[in-house]
Amino acid sequence: MNRRAVLFTACLLAGSLVAAPSFADPVPVPADKAAYVGDWRGQDMRIHLKPDGHVDYARKQPGKNLNLNVDLQGFNGDNFDVGFSLVRSTFVVSKPPHREGGKWKMTVDGVELTKVE
Repeated sequence: MNRRAVLFTACLLAGSLVAAPSFADPVPVPADKAAYVGDWRGQDMRIHLKPDGHVDYARKQPGKNLNLNVDLQGFNGDNFDVGFSLVRSTFVVSKPPHREGGKWKMTVDGVELTKVE
């Protein structure tokens, strides 16, 4: 099981954390990271990052499917952190949003994603 799946599974098992008030509200996407906003899709992965900082994430892997609705906690360089309450996970962006062949693309956690216009 990958690190993100373990982290969020642990949080779901700790029901008191889910029911507790959030210690950090979603962080709106800063103007200099506006290119990250949108519905990104790739091989067995989808990230929908909204301007207000809400993130919908789905990933299919052998033996497991992960669907999460989490909050943006901030950017660290090209990478971005998501989570809620005390639980966080980092999306590693090896290629930030860029134009390629008339389409927006980025690579997150090793998966090339294309923005759905």
